[in-house]
Amino acid sequence: MQIVEILVGITLLIFAFLAIESKKIINSIIYLSILSMLSVISFVFMKAPDVAITEAVIGSGLVTAVFIFTLFSIKKVGDKK
Repeated sequence: MQIVEILVGITLLIFAFLAIESKKIINSIIYLSILSMLSVISFVFMKAPDVAITEAVIGSGLVTAVFIFTLFSIKKVGDKK
């Protein structure tokens, strides 16, 4: 079980680095969503199911939806309308 927890922790760090260093914003949002889902798994390992459910709903679902909605709502430079 500890090996799985360590692998999840290393994967968390990798996706956090990818979310920060990604050149495209949409890729950063996707990496951030994956990071939230992995944190849900780590919260389950830490025996905090209520925090895991909250993270799944808010962190993975709501925040990702708000980021994507905001990204597509931004007008690009040079748009006439």
